[in-house]
Amino acid sequence: MTAVGADPKATPSAPAAADRASSRGWFTALLRRLHFFAGLLVGPFILVAAVSGALYAITPTLESTLYAHELTASSTAPAVPLAEQVSAAEQYVGGGATPVAVRPAPQAGATTRVMFADETLPESTTRAIFVDPATTEIRGDLPAYGTSGALPLRHWISDLHRSLHLGDVGRWYSELAASWLGIVALAGLGLWIGRFVRSRRGRRDLLRPNRRHTGYRRLSGWHSAVGIWVVAGALFLSATGITWSTFAGANVAELRTLVGEGTPALTTTLDAASAAGGEHAHHGGTHSSGAPSADPATFDVVWAVARDVNVNSGDLEIRPPASAGTAWVVQEIHRSFPTEVDAVAIDGSTLRVTDRVDFADYPLLAKLSRWGVDLHMGTMFGLANQLVLFALAIGIAGLVVLGYAMWWKRRPAGRVAAAPAHGVLRHAPWWGTGAVLVAAVAIGLVLPLVGYTLAVFVLVDVVLGWRARRARRSLSRGR
Repeated sequence: MTAVGADPKATPSAPAAADRASSRGWFTALLRRLHFFAGLLVGPFILVAAVSGALYAITPTLESTLYAHELTASSTAPAVPLAEQVSAAEQYVGGGATPVAVRPAPQAGATTRVMFADETLPESTTRAIFVDPATTEIRGDLPAYGTSGALPLRHWISDLHRSLHLGDVGRWYSELAASWLGIVALAGLGLWIGRFVRSRRGRRDLLRPNRRHTGYRRLSGWHSAVGIWVVAGALFLSATGITWSTFAGANVAELRTLVGEGTPALTTTLDAASAAGGEHAHHGGTHSSGAPSADPATFDVVWAVARDVNVNSGDLEIRPPASAGTAWVVQEIHRSFPTEVDAVAIDGSTLRVTDRVDFADYPLLAKLSRWGVDLHMGTMFGLANQLVLFALAIGIAGLVVLGYAMWWKRRPAGRVAAAPAHGVLRHAPWWGTGAVLVAAVAIGLVLPLVGYTLAVFVLVDVVLGWRARRARRSLSRGR
């Protein structure tokens, strides 16, 4: 509606033009505020995860150097039967101990790991005895953690990266970092694309920092250039890190199972007839008391059976029955390319294969998950993979530091730098506001810690907006 006497073709007022500009740029303003607050408040978690992740990336190389004596045999002569190696480890441990797993030497010159349960060690940790496969000499005695068999150095750094050595509660930090890393990266990518499209002469500066710039522009140039080169890797680390997390990881697993893309599980339960024993019962069934037993000779026998089925790589693990009525398990643990994680369950009494799982038969999402985890851990392509992860982690850590430096550089004398304009959704069209709310709810359901912290961000935004409006009203009344 035009005011009386006003020229309908007259240039619109400055406030009206500003409102229309805000309406057109609401999404960019939203990305800028999201990127700022998430980077500012979650940045410390991402920084710790990045630095500890950089350390973890190079631990396989450090581990092979630090534990060279335990991992390397004194002879490259042909290996004696696995039964003799297991017996040597049992005699060393004493007390009638029975291995819970054995990892034969993967190649000449490497040692065999015979792993025992030990109540004095933390959960998921075994006592690994390193045996020279040719001479049965005991080369070492170390705790080994989890399915990866991480030795003390790698386990310590892994626990630092995963939980800051704070147990289950500490895992919330890594989930928060992994969940928000992808969101911050996407918001930064959106801002970078917007600058690239608007820019005419400075597009090269967005791909590599302009050394002639100084102060805030120099920091911003480095932040933009480094960010665009690491954004794909940051999104990958975020996605794969989430699969290990406590809350979001469980949601992802449920979604995969719901669509039939879960990781196949090997069935180890035996039927009653098999559990009672048969003509090969002497190979290793159970004691009369029902407790698991493992005749050292059975390791060689079940290994031979597994080789004839599908377990034919050098890296493998043989596990005796975990309890009465369960099968032996022989599983490949070769995590570098090409992936070999086939597994078989074998009845120790009849030497019959009761179940098998082949990686070739994994659903697509299960394969992608396996490859993603192995790339994240740096095992897929060996040293090259580890160096790329190290550089990527350092780049992400550098972005956090640069972001804080930019925030500090913009501050007025003696004050904290102002955040990007708040209340951006007031300028958004109805469908834009609806889309943002739907996306926020969906992300919060899948990534619970993001949902909680996002609610905190919104609350902070509302409080800051209320304070700003109150300050403006007080100033106008004072005039």
